[in-house]
Amino acid sequence: MSRTQAHGEGTEMLPLEGVRVLDLATFIAAPLSAAILGEFGAEVIKIEHPEGGDPMRRFGTATEDPDRTLAWLSEARNKHSATLDLRSPEGGAMLKELVRRSDVLAENFRPGTLEKWGLGPDVLLELNPALVILRISGYGQTGPYRDRPGFARIAHAVGGLSHLAGLPDGPPVTPGSTSLADYISGCYGAIGVLMALRSAEQTGRGQVIDVALFESIFRVLDDTAPAYARTGIVRGREGVMTRQVCPHGHFPCADGKWLAIACTSDKIWERVATRVLGRHDLAASHPKTADRLADRAMIDGVVEAFTRQHPMADVVRLCTEGDVPCGPINTIADIFADPHFAARGTIARIEDPALGEIAVPNVLPRLSGTPGRITHLGPGLGDWNERVREIISEDSEIRIRR
Repeated sequence: MSRTQAHGEGTEMLPLEGVRVLDLATFIAAPLSAAILGEFGAEVIKIEHPEGGDPMRRFGTATEDPDRTLAWLSEARNKHSATLDLRSPEGGAMLKELVRRSDVLAENFRPGTLEKWGLGPDVLLELNPALVILRISGYGQTGPYRDRPGFARIAHAVGGLSHLAGLPDGPPVTPGSTSLADYISGCYGAIGVLMALRSAEQTGRGQVIDVALFESIFRVLDDTAPAYARTGIVRGREGVMTRQVCPHGHFPCADGKWLAIACTSDKIWERVATRVLGRHDLAASHPKTADRLADRAMIDGVVEAFTRQHPMADVVRLCTEGDVPCGPINTIADIFADPHFAARGTIARIEDPALGEIAVPNVLPRLSGTPGRITHLGPGLGDWNERVREIISEDSEIRIRR
């Protein structure tokens, strides 16, 4: 792997070195939590069923390896695989031995599944009182919906995001057609693990982290909850603009491309009107947000008429020169050609021994002293089976972090 491919490819000790994570989860949410921990030094052992492993191996864009799609290579990076059938007595016994020698266990089965296998938190915490257990599910471990299956698309709907996405007169849509709830929940899961590890260091006691996909979505809906509770306002779909400020949204350009302009304050509007549009009269006649919202159609129309007269790159240049927040609405092809992405190394190019160079999103967040690393992409099924046997055979005590 080239020394410039991933953040932090030095020799400094990473903050989570010495932490062992057992990743029992499938697909994206809890596996992302484990991947983040692995990028910052944790040893992550991906526990997979012997017959086929994690379904994520075959999800997304295929490669020459039928068990390692591009999605798997990216999302399972920095992990090693061990195959255990947790429903069997032998598999459960081996997991228990691993739990004795580990710090974190991550899972996203439907609530009650681990308990059904005799591997619930009560059993695991008795084996290792300092264990941190991350549980991510569609609706959480409690409540009347706990037993329902849940995926990101369902969480977007139940959590309130899909209702807000789309055009005002159109159907609700999935924002970006991505698994946003999984990724947000995975980040919350990693944050929870770090806090729980800190507590375990101080007290010697582990705990259970309960993350629900729908709650992760609900948490990022701006002020829709307090606004409804206080005023009864039910926020709806706003399309390419927003009803709170103006002009603020997406605007078409002369070359068929689009850009986003963010005008969130009266000061920014003054710059839009005078420096970009050359309309000092509008700056004087509509100085306040309330003025512009009252005349929204006219204000947005003036801005759109301007952007339609110029290629997108020219509008971005004029806005940037005028200190107006703006940006192109990029395709993935635009992103790969963008010099800012390149300068920051936002895209890591990792060499896989079997598949060659693979481009993946780089490590986040960026730490100045101990930045995370991508050591390798998603592993082959069972690549660490022998190593797991060695770990289990080691004469080591329960890992109580003090």
